[in-house]
Amino acid sequence: MIVAGAGLAGLVAAARARELGASPRLLEKGSRAGGSMLLSSGVIWRHRRFEDFRRECPGGDESLQRLVWERLDESLAWLRELGAPVVWEETGNPLTTGLRFEPRGLTLALLGAAGGAELNVDGCQVAEPGEPLILATGGFAASPELIAEHIRPAAALRLRANPWSAGDGLRLGVNRGAATSAGLDEFYGRAMPNGTWGEAEFVSASALFGRFARIFDADGVEFMTADEVWWSEANLAQAIAHRPGARAFLVLDEAGLAGRVRERTVAELVAAMPVVSRHDPRELPFAPPAGAVVAVEVVAAITHTVGGLRIDAHARVLDDVGEAIPGLFAAGVDAGGIATGGYASGLAQALVLGRVAAESACATA
Repeated sequence: MIVAGAGLAGLVAAARARELGASPRLLEKGSRAGGSMLLSSGVIWRHRRFEDFRRECPGGDESLQRLVWERLDESLAWLRELGAPVVWEETGNPLTTGLRFEPRGLTLALLGAAGGAELNVDGCQVAEPGEPLILATGGFAASPELIAEHIRPAAALRLRANPWSAGDGLRLGVNRGAATSAGLDEFYGRAMPNGTWGEAEFVSASALFGRFARIFDADGVEFMTADEVWWSEANLAQAIAHRPGARAFLVLDEAGLAGRVRERTVAELVAAMPVVSRHDPRELPFAPPAGAVVAVEVVAAITHTVGGLRIDAHARVLDDVGEAIPGLFAAGVDAGGIATGGYASGLAQALVLGRVAAESACATA
């Protein structure tokens, strides 16, 4: 058995397979394990009510949504049993429930349970047809070609993820006859300052105050209202991606600056933005709205894709007529069609589907 990719989904799949008595090879084409999870806040969550999941992701496959929702709590308990360090016992959001893990400690705990990983080895290239293969390569956020083909942004998207998730799982699956899911034109990302930031700032530099701002593109078109921005603000990045230059200006007045995002005021968040991204409203390339105090120039940044390979509730990859392709499984965001039309935890999807894929692969080995 081969597990291609050592992000959260792959680590979980390999650890669970080993727990079930298999001897999987966990192969990572990058230079480290942990994938984009290692660069995240480490919060793994689900909606408190399944009805909210359905309402917020209306285009998703209901059976897969139910699978993630029902199996997340037991999967979180399993991570704790493996020794993964919990930072918070809650998500900080009354609409969701889950845990926050320390990403590096979570990676190390899973690596130990998985028996380690082979780095700088592309599992999609090594796997032979007929050999059980779990695809966990992290979608295609790092592939400009696939992004241009499916998402079609107005300009190149900044990458807010690891550099190795370049669509290897999607390409292999399609080459073996797999069908694709809905949502290939969607992604999860963030509005990020139009300045210099790197992996260490993926979380801290996120401009999570669109709900308090007037939102304009570079031509001065107010293309989205604050009321249209979801609580997660994930749809803001998608909207910005299709504006000129894939950039926008979040224009704030005094009331907006007084807003709060958890424990911080919007004014504090703005002050933490790179200086180059903060503008006096009088400097904007369009007439600012009345009362504007400051404007933050942002760009669309992609963390992971939403669409991917079509799977069933056993994480088996399906062909165009809905039949399982023998020996082929997908987990994490290589599996598509769960959060279509909205936003849900990609880490929850990785955790649950990683376990399910391992269980299915072991049952057929």
